[in-house]
Order: sequence, then structure tokens, then C-alpha cells
Amino acid sequence: MTKERPIIALVPGDCTGIGPELTAKILADGRMAQVARLVVVGDARVLALGMRQAGVSFDVATIASPKLADWSNPAVPLIDLANTDPSLFPPGIASAESGRLVGDTLAAAIAFAQAGEIDAVTFAPLNKRAMFDGGWKFPDEHKMFAHLLGHTAYFSEMNVLDNQWMSRVTGHTSLREALDMINETSITDSIVLVDRMLRKAGFERPRIAVAALNPHAGESGLFGRDEIELIRPTVEKVAQTGIDARGPFPADTVYVRAFGGEFDSVVAMYHDQGQIATKLKGFNRGVTVTAGLETIFTTPSHGTAFDIVGQGIARTGALESAIALASQLAGATASSAKAA
Repeated sequence: MTKERPIIALVPGDCTGIGPELTAKILADGRMAQVARLVVVGDARVLALGMRQAGVSFDVATIASPKLADWSNPAVPLIDLANTDPSLFPPGIASAESGRLVGDTLAAAIAFAQAGEIDAVTFAPLNKRAMFDGGWKFPDEHKMFAHLLGHTAYFSEMNVLDNQWMSRVTGHTSLREALDMINETSITDSIVLVDRMLRKAGFERPRIAVAALNPHAGESGLFGRDEIELIRPTVEKVAQTGIDARGPFPADTVYVRAFGGEFDSVVAMYHDQGQIATKLKGFNRGVTVTAGLETIFTTPSHGTAFDIVGQGIARTGALESAIALASQLAGATASSAKAA
């Protein structure tokens, strides 16, 4: 959309968590100014709360939409939705009403993206249960985004850590239900999307490992035949299209190999296969990307951290990485559009 640094809508997340503090810390010293042009979408009172929690202060310029931002002004541009009074919600306690308002705020940011006024959305941690109870009846925010964008094709949540892109065939569903969702189509869609996202991120030929479902990759059929009858034939079929996909590999060792540099991505069969590995590797540094949607969304992989809300000790590393990745992907999108 722009030849300059991408414009990213920064949403402070749920005011009952550490999102406002993280947001204020990042904005106070302008540490991401060389990466992106940030415009806050939220409530001025939530941003003020974040300043108090972080022990910082900075000037704010209230505007009606991102296109009205004066980027020569050092004040932080804020689109004040005036929809969330944080004094109504005790810190560190999930609130359905706060969850509803987080959904409303994200919806407003998405509208700016659809209008072409921003290049990406980066949001601080939210609470999925609070949003669901507040009326956004989706198992996670990614499905809410797809709904608001009218997206019906395949998409997926991915986790990025140390330039490793981790995806999965099934996501936020019970393990029992996930087993029924693993099939040739879902495995293929996952691998193809990973390849596309990594190429967008600058990988010339992504090396993709696919995790097995059963222990020891089934031990040659001793612990199950899913690898023999489904996963391996599917991976080989995808590889014949030119994608560098290999596997299935035992899930208890494939992440060691990936973080050792052998692969650029691992496609897990279900949520915790990948999440446990990446969170152990770098809990406070990982970024979650909603892959496959027209609008770019990034967020820290960690949650609202109710146990440390208001203490001023929340670390900003993952949110900084989320902004940087959103900027990278937005730049790649702009370059692709220009080339086309």
C-alpha cells in the first residue's frame, strides 16, 4: 500500500491483562519507529492505564482514522473508540464484557484494513474465553477474523520463533475431534500454506518437515498405521508438486532437528505438538500469525499473564517481534502487488 514503512494498527488487547502495559512500553521510547508507523486503535483510557502500569508517559494525538495521521508529529496517533472503561474491569480477572469490547476493537481495526488505511494489525494478548462469553462465538480470534473478512478458503494459525515457522493440521479443537480432522486434504492444505507463507517471508525454497501422529512415527505400524497409509503418501504427493516437504518424522525429535537448522518449518498434526516445543524454546519471544487471510495479523504467542498484571514487569519482546514480522509481511505483500 505504501512505499514507506508499513502502517500497522496496534490494538492494546484485553485491558484486564498485560496488553496495555506492553503497548505503552513500546510506544514510550519509540523503539519500533524504524520498523513501522504505529497507530493505536482502542480507548484512550486503556492507553492511559498502560502508561500508569508501565510507569511511562508520552503525548497522544487523537485522530478519526489512520489516513489522518501526521507522521511528522512525534505524538502517538490514537484512534479513540471510547468504548472501554478499564476501571470497570478488575485487573487479572477474565471478563466477558471486556472480551466483547476487545472483539469490537479488533473489528474496528479490520475495517481500517479493508478500507486500505493500514497494512497490518498487531494486537496485544487477549482472552479467548472472555471473547466467546462476550458474544464473539468463535473458538479463537483467527476464526473471528476470517468471519469478518468473509474468508471461506483455508487458513491457519502459525507460530514463528527464531525464524522457524511452525504450523499444524488441526488447531483449537479437542484432541479427540482433531484426530477425525486429519486427512489428505487438511495435511495438504497445511503444507501448501506453510510453503506460501515462508516464500512470502523471504525463504527461496522452504524446507518443511511434517510431524508424525503416533509415537515413534508409528514404529513401522506397531503403534498405528496413520503414517504408512495417510501421512507419508500425502507428503510424497505434495513433494511431487515441487514443495520441499519431508516426513513424517517422530514428533518428539523433529523440533530438535528444526531448531538445529535442518528445517525451516514443522507441520504438526495437532495443537500441542508444536506449541509445547516452541514455548519451551522461547516463551516470551514467539509470534502468532494468522496465515492465509487477506489482512495480516500478528500477536505475541503468550497470553494475558493475569498473574503479573499491573506490576510493571511484563516483557515486550514478543510484541516487538510481532510488530516486526507484521512489517516484514506487509512489505512483502506490497512488493508482490507492485511486481504484479
